[in-house]
Amino acid sequence: MTVVTEFAAAKVNLFLHVLGRREDGYHLLESLVAFADIGDEVTVAKGPTFTLSISGPFASEVPKGGDNIVMQAAEALAHGVSAMPPGAEIALHKSLPVASGIGGGSANAAACLKGLLKLHDVPVSDAALNQIAVGLGADVPVCLRSKISMMRGIGQIVEAEPDLPEIYAVLVNPRVAVPTGPIFQAMGLLHGAMVSEPAPALSRTAFRDAHSFTDYLRQCRNDLETPATNMVREIGDVQEALFAVDGCLLARMSGSGATCFGLFVNQEEALDVEARFVSEHPNWWVRAARLT
Repeated sequence: MTVVTEFAAAKVNLFLHVLGRREDGYHLLESLVAFADIGDEVTVAKGPTFTLSISGPFASEVPKGGDNIVMQAAEALAHGVSAMPPGAEIALHKSLPVASGIGGGSANAAACLKGLLKLHDVPVSDAALNQIAVGLGADVPVCLRSKISMMRGIGQIVEAEPDLPEIYAVLVNPRVAVPTGPIFQAMGLLHGAMVSEPAPALSRTAFRDAHSFTDYLRQCRNDLETPATNMVREIGDVQEALFAVDGCLLARMSGSGATCFGLFVNQEEALDVEARFVSEHPNWWVRAARLT
């Protein structure tokens, strides 16, 4: 195998609870994470050194070279796995907006890890790969699985959940980048503080259909939504627009923003909303997608 291409699916935090903050400063999270059938692509081929080329509609907004998490993932894998060759030609096609709360960078890093392991046919234990992934960022371990999961701790705990019912999302970003760090800092949590209770128990009956599933999600929240909206008023504008749509089961911000999602029962509704928002809000990034 000389070339491997991995799809890097957009991540959607259906809820995100910040339960507290460890003494070392890391925030303790609990998040139900789904993945959309839209995303970026990472292609890897054998090469003497690590190189990165970037294309796609958001290529100009992505950090280059060693500042890119894809390069950091490749180097971390080569450093952490002795059998991994220290080189590859990596190509990133960037279709998702940058710093948007839907895990573009984390998904790219996870796709790079998976692609390199396939390219070189190097066996790595799940524990070792998870350790490398969490060192890159809290969302990278769950992006390795890229299917409905519960993420806990500082991202190192990823638990599989039952398959989602048929459900669609309209993802909307007002084209405002929101760095994650300042949003967490705005919460003002002291080191060692525990501030929130875990989510209600998630039973299999919640996955019976889209309505049952969103009934459960309404009992939960995104704790980063308020600080993010206080910093970026456009997030509130997006949510208001989604809530106003007939058939929208739930509207919420994903991750640290600014992307928000509206949930819908069927694809036709989601595509109609996408077309309407593209027409009414030409400066917004809007995509309809199925969640898994």
